[in-house]
Amino acid sequence: MSTDPETTETASHPGEPADETGTGTGGDETVRTSGDAGAAEEPAPGTAGGSRQDETEGTGGPEETESASGSGAADGGTADAGDGEGAAAQKSEAEAELAAQRVERERIERRKAEKKGPIEAGAKLSGQAADLLAAVRAVESGAKPVASAFSEPAPAPRRPAPEPVRRPEPAPSPRAAAAPAARSVAAVGAVLTEGGAPHALAPQAAAALGDGADARLRADPWLLLRIPGVRPEQADGFARALLGPEGRPDDERRARAVTVWLLEQAAVAGHTALEAPALQAALAQRAVPDPEEAVRSTVAEGEALVFQDALETQPPGGEESDEDGEGRPVRVLIGLERYALAEESLADGLARLVNSVPKETGSAQDWEGAAGSARGSAAELIRAVAGHGLVLHTGGEASRAEPATLLREARRLGVRAWAATHTPAGREALLAGLGAADAPGERADAALATVAGLLSGAEGPGRDADGALDLDLLVVLDAPQLDVETAALLIESLPDGGRLVLSGDPGVLWSAGPGRVFADLLAARMCPQIASRTPDPGPLGELVSSIGVGELPQVDAPGKEVVIVPVRDAGEAVHRTVQLVADSVPRAIGIPSDETQVITPGHGGAAGTRALNAALKERLNPGPGRFGGFDPEDRIVYSPVPGRAVPGRVVTADAEGLHLECAGAAVVVPRERVEQSVRHGWALTAHQAVGQRWPAVVVVLPGDAAGALSRPWVYTAFGRAARHLSVVHGVEQALPRAVAEITAKPRTTRLPVLLRPEVPTTEE
Repeated sequence: MSTDPETTETASHPGEPADETGTGTGGDETVRTSGDAGAAEEPAPGTAGGSRQDETEGTGGPEETESASGSGAADGGTADAGDGEGAAAQKSEAEAELAAQRVERERIERRKAEKKGPIEAGAKLSGQAADLLAAVRAVESGAKPVASAFSEPAPAPRRPAPEPVRRPEPAPSPRAAAAPAARSVAAVGAVLTEGGAPHALAPQAAAALGDGADARLRADPWLLLRIPGVRPEQADGFARALLGPEGRPDDERRARAVTVWLLEQAAVAGHTALEAPALQAALAQRAVPDPEEAVRSTVAEGEALVFQDALETQPPGGEESDEDGEGRPVRVLIGLERYALAEESLADGLARLVNSVPKETGSAQDWEGAAGSARGSAAELIRAVAGHGLVLHTGGEASRAEPATLLREARRLGVRAWAATHTPAGREALLAGLGAADAPGERADAALATVAGLLSGAEGPGRDADGALDLDLLVVLDAPQLDVETAALLIESLPDGGRLVLSGDPGVLWSAGPGRVFADLLAARMCPQIASRTPDPGPLGELVSSIGVGELPQVDAPGKEVVIVPVRDAGEAVHRTVQLVADSVPRAIGIPSDETQVITPGHGGAAGTRALNAALKERLNPGPGRFGGFDPEDRIVYSPVPGRAVPGRVVTADAEGLHLECAGAAVVVPRERVEQSVRHGWALTAHQAVGQRWPAVVVVLPGDAAGALSRPWVYTAFGRAARHLSVVHGVEQALPRAVAEITAKPRTTRLPVLLRPEVPTTEE
């Protein structure tokens, strides 16, 4: 590791030290209503009362959603993830993906609906938890009406579940989701205006609340929390404006709405459920006077589900007190139905893969011959896939050659094998590993897709008559980026007798959506696991590998592969970053600016993505921002759906919208979606950058970003560099401390418990 004199010369620097953390939230994209101007930022609940560093701005990932801060009212139309606003009437990859997800989720729900009785639990409860669970079970089984179980009016009867369908059907032709009727939008807008909320939220509210949205919103103003970006204090102001003195903090409607909102915020932080004490503590922080009753009411109305999961801890004697497990410790979890269904469907599908016999595609001698032609970990991977339906593969960037070898050898045996990556850039890198990057014919036959394209039907082998993917073997790279819903859709799409390989680097940041599927599977040890022995080469490989085990060494970098650029404050960090990208790296390293990526911990702050992108645009592609702040040749990052980020560039703009080039494909973003789904992309967060690599990377660590650092963040950010890494370093000892001590934030999921019956037991 070295300090490059060409990049550390003394120079004047613009700006002042940051007054907010590098991951602080910006006040310019917050929905505000009357009665909450100047309301203070509250921490989002990962666990009760916990706070998270925010990284996303509608284009990013997991522990990164922006929330309100600062003062002043912002245009509510800029709330992130407002997919209901002005849906376009044209086909797009995002719409195809969403349509496929809707079809798949309906199949999951139908199959789960046929299950009679409540979700099985592992042990008995006592006290309040027992009362809550008993009441819920009584309602679910029909033994008691809701009124007698909870002393509340019974909810409307649910519609009967349709007959379950064994397989998901092929995704329909991609169509834009129908925009809410103009009359409905106008009616909702009138209610919003009356309550002091931005009229621009009307399309989102109408789409989120459905038919009669205006009447529903007037009857229950706290339904405003269903709109992404709205916070409880803002919904409270809206309710007071509509209800007057009746809009009190102890209103039952408010309690239920805040409970659901907290569960949604927990999902943003990666949790599929929350422990009951944590949820109740978070409700108390939001001025809900009776958190226990709020949870009961939410469960009774069917807006959340309750689970009890037996813990693995046993009494001191090592034996359970009785056959039923009475006395065994349990935890009570509260979660949203969509994630509960996804985790259960995922567990069922994984069990099917593990317990089924793979389809006979090639003889044992053929597979052994294929393994014999490979070397090292690649040979082990081929042998494991030959005899098992599910195999896990771990390793760094260099290990991606092993799944590529598996794919090549399997197709040589006549196996219908496909590989799917998290990003188009990952697909291109794998294509290069297969040696087919420059041959058009070989590219067409390479059998590579992205996960999103595979599920939407835009890429991949298509579906068979049963609705399953028409393949024998699927290799999924970047597996840590699979959230529970995506993983469930993927598993449900596999044919009987199919094989699945999940491959990825367990050290990188986890998925943007809820869950930690790959980590949970590795911990479950329910199938073969092949750990790559292929090391990442060079000084960069040595550095990143050391970070993965909690060390931050000073590596020998004779070719300036790693350069440290010390800075005093955030203003100097921005100045040095622009200097590196525009001048020093191209001149000293020979890598042009358009192949250099800047990565920083968050969007806000004096050295966040907003500030860095503004400075880099001014230097590299100055212009008036003729279309929503963008000009031709601007580098951008496009988010077709929340949690996915695709780098690209602006081509032009016209009446249709903003024309982009993303991964070689033309994309048109309608005018009304530009602000929420397109951002400048010279600087990204680590979550936006995961799954991709660049020849040169500049990682910016201003002093105010110290609290956002962790070992997975540093590992991911530093690992995006293929040839050169510059670190703009202003956090002093916080960097080695983060690498050594701060591991990934825990996520609460139910998948380990659901997988436990499938884990083989071994007798000592």
